[in-house]
Amino acid sequence: MYLNTIKPSAGSKKKAKRVGRGIGSTLGKTCGRGHKGQKSRSGGFHKVGFEGGQMPLQRRLPKVGFASRSKKYNAEVRLSELQGLNVDVISLQTLIENNLVPAITKKAKVIMSGELNEAVSIQGLGVTPGAKAIIESAGGKIEA
Repeated sequence: MYLNTIKPSAGSKKKAKRVGRGIGSTLGKTCGRGHKGQKSRSGGFHKVGFEGGQMPLQRRLPKVGFASRSKKYNAEVRLSELQGLNVDVISLQTLIENNLVPAITKKAKVIMSGELNEAVSIQGLGVTPGAKAIIESAGGKIEA
């Protein structure tokens, strides 16, 4: 490759629009802006969402929803995910180490989804009533 052979790829460089160069160019006189109105004037622009003074759509529609700021710190764990863990006591740290919940998790809750056949001891985790019944029927226990 030589400096004198370098050029931009085909179609990447467009020629500038030369306005005000006569009637035959289609960009003469009004320069492609049409007649009158805000858009035809120099400096004639409006902010995004402006509807000519009419109440803009984003202000006419109601606010919807709510995004919890604590959501990213809370996690759920299924009973079926606890099945394969080969540990005596399952705590938040155990779940983080086994990649069942993200490392930034501060609270976790065991939910009733799937089956649990082995006895597990749960420490410092939230447990739904359905999950609690299944854990205790499998011979496990829940510690606060």
